[in-house]
Order: sequence, then structure tokens, then C-alpha cells
Amino acid sequence: MTSKAAARFDLTGQIALVTGASRGIGAALALGLAEAGADVILAARSHGALDEVAAQIRALGRKAWVESLDVADIASIDALFARLATASVTPTILVNNAGTEEVTPSLDVTEAIWDRIVDTNLKGAFFVARAFAAACLAADHRGSIVNLCSLSSEVGIPTAAPYTSSKSGLAGMTRALAAEWAPRGIRVNGLGPGYFETEMTASFYADAAWRAAMLQKLPLGRFGELDDLVGAAIYLCAPASAYVTGQVLYVDGGYLASI
Repeated sequence: MTSKAAARFDLTGQIALVTGASRGIGAALALGLAEAGADVILAARSHGALDEVAAQIRALGRKAWVESLDVADIASIDALFARLATASVTPTILVNNAGTEEVTPSLDVTEAIWDRIVDTNLKGAFFVARAFAAACLAADHRGSIVNLCSLSSEVGIPTAAPYTSSKSGLAGMTRALAAEWAPRGIRVNGLGPGYFETEMTASFYADAAWRAAMLQKLPLGRFGELDDLVGAAIYLCAPASAYVTGQVLYVDGGYLASI
């Protein structure tokens, strides 16, 4: 690869804030951004697993900060950005990854279930994005936001009405913020994973019949591996995508194209 080509995907000098970074997709993306040169702020409700991810990032020669954050709590969001401002740390990349799901037939969805899912996946993502944009603008920085969308941003998923609603809303929010903030130097895109096995989805993958049925629907013939998401995330954060905003990039093995 030529130096010019490599520079298009170089995140050196960038500081990325990754929410829900303690495990699964969040941890994989945090490590991938560090491998591309970014320093990383790792945020989640619990510090425990974050320390392990931080150690791996520091082993790459990058800086890592470990921060407590509950994205469903606006006061927690404000407190995080206040701490970062006090430390003179301004993220220039945001990966809005924190999310939750609870498989429930729609007739059994309670207000508490709805609020927990939507407040985390949609409301929380908005207020983290708002705080991030305000920090970028105050520091006169450009910024890039990547919202973790889902196949359910595009298709209906039975027994997942709150989750599907939140992820459909997240795709719409991505477009709205992209249109509003582009003139101010902040790009907003979405990353839509297809079928990836994580702790949150492990119960599905434990069902052999479900696995076999789903594999028949994937043109590439396999489930996604976490590393499949890393290159797409780096692209959306890097100079290579400088003219890309308001888009959702689906990494789904061809699923959406085939239905």
C-alpha cells in the first residue's frame, strides 16, 4: 500500500469515544480504531472489563481512558463530557455503540421494557451525539459520528418491537443530524451489523435449527465475525470517507440485498 493510500485510513492524532466498549462489538471497534492510530476513550457502565480493553490498546502504543457512562442517564453523559473538558480531552470520533435488547412478544412488552431499550438505544445515542458535537464545536474541531444501527433499522423483527423501533429511529436520527451538522464539519453515519454472535445474541446462536435456517438466508454463507466490522468502522471515521455523511453502511453478508 502506498503512503498516500495508507493516509486515507490513518486515524493518528484522533481521539475516539466508544460507548459500550467493554465487550463484543464495542471492544472490537475500540481496538480496531486504536490499530488505525486513534487514542480511545472507553466508556461503559462498569469499569471492570474496560480495564482489559484499555490494556490491549496501550500495548499498541496508544492512549486509553476508562470512563463510567450510563447512556440512558443524561446526567451521566453530561458528567462524562465535563470530566473530559476538565482534562482537556476532546474526542473527534464518536462510536455510539451502547445498546440493549430484550426479546419479548409485543403483547407482553411493558412500559419498563420499552423505556429501557429505547432510552438506551435511541435517546441515549442522541444525547451522547449532542454532547460530542458541542465539544467538537467548542474546540473548533471537525468530527465523525458512527451510530451502531442494525438490520432492524430496515426490516421488521418479530418479538423485537422496542428494539426495532429504536434502531429504525437511530437510522432516521443519523440522517437528520448529518443534514444539520454537515455545514459545521461534523459527519454522521451509521454502521449496520448483520448476524454477528455476541453476548447479547448468544441465545439465538445456541439454537442449531435457528443457525441452519439463518445461514441459508446469507448469500456469503457464513455469520459475521467481529473483525468484519472493523474495516467499515475505520472507513467511516477516516479521511477516506470525507465526503460521506448521512449513510448507513450494512455489513450483513448480503442479507438485505437478497430479500
